[in-house]
Amino acid sequence: MNKIAGLLRQAPVRRTLGYYWLILCLGLNTAVLGPTLPALAAQTRSSLGDMGLLFLAGALGATLGTLLGGRLFDRLRGHVVLGLAQAAAGLLMMCIPFAPALVWLLGLLAAKGLMDGITNNGANTLLVWTHREKVSPYMNGLHFSFGLGAFLSPLLVAQGVDIPGAYRWVYIGLGIVTILAGVRVLTMAGSPNSAPPEHGGAAAAPPRSIPYSVVLMAALFLFFYVGAEIAFGGWVFTYAVELGLAAPAQAAYLTSGFWLAFTVGRLFSVPLAARIAPRPMITAALLGCVLSMGLVLVFADSAPLLWIAALGTGFCMAPVYPSGFTLAVQGLTLTARASAVILLGDSFGGMVLPWLVGQVLEAVGPRALVYLVLVSLLCDALAFVGLLRARAASFRSSN
Repeated sequence: MNKIAGLLRQAPVRRTLGYYWLILCLGLNTAVLGPTLPALAAQTRSSLGDMGLLFLAGALGATLGTLLGGRLFDRLRGHVVLGLAQAAAGLLMMCIPFAPALVWLLGLLAAKGLMDGITNNGANTLLVWTHREKVSPYMNGLHFSFGLGAFLSPLLVAQGVDIPGAYRWVYIGLGIVTILAGVRVLTMAGSPNSAPPEHGGAAAAPPRSIPYSVVLMAALFLFFYVGAEIAFGGWVFTYAVELGLAAPAQAAYLTSGFWLAFTVGRLFSVPLAARIAPRPMITAALLGCVLSMGLVLVFADSAPLLWIAALGTGFCMAPVYPSGFTLAVQGLTLTARASAVILLGDSFGGMVLPWLVGQVLEAVGPRALVYLVLVSLLCDALAFVGLLRARAASFRSSN
């Protein structure tokens, strides 16, 4: 116990745990939307197709928040910015289940997305600044926290799916947890910054700045990956219910199962990231995702195989984001502005494909979900190849 207490007194450990709590809340708040789409549609008297606009509004806000964070974290104390953004996100979360009309709901989602964009940018950037070249396993741990939150959220919804109005209490509870996380980070001292530590000597020259060819390819990589992740996690509930493959409660558990597999995959990737380079890990993960989606296409009317595919997709998706982000910044100096540009891919990815799925599902039917996710994953593989080439070209030019 004394050893654990001593460890928790170390500033890097306290910071890391604080960032993990922030991203845990981000996972909770992101994954709650999918299973509550029907309830929110009824609340605002909107169509299911209109619900796709919620993803668009949230991601648009996150895009602006990511850009804003790129300016704030290079200029202000990171923990103050993070804490205030998280507390505001919690308050907005508590307002969502009481929005009387779609326009109010879209406004709340956009405002919350703004706060989430700041939080996501800050947690990723400050974690890199805290651990520098040793960040890889910590980055996987950060995104494991997101998966854990995303797994727990649908479970909470499933407990009251047949109780009118129960979803409101889920949003209120998540809002309170989010506010507490913001207060915790707000009170943490010693915000890290982008300046590398001084070691002295000629061999201690800091790594050069990250080139924008790598930044742009990394943003494209995250765009296609996050689009596939959020689209599948957000719409698989509707997919299963509309095709008669699951009742609403079972579909909520299916969503939770996807995020559980995602969480387990993130947990496994933490020790693996200390031993396996990002390149082979991403290659294997993307191959597994494509095969899982192919399984749904071949056995489209099988509920058991939908479960298997959802679990396989969640597990294989888990290491893609943190490994890709780590690959982009390895050996380079990451500024908050460069991080913001990379994370724009995250924001736009969470905006475009989930919205597009809503429009296409209403027009041609729920089966389109699998095709759109599969195409996004294949495009992600191409962006991965582009990222590798951009990195290689950048290091060749520096020699």
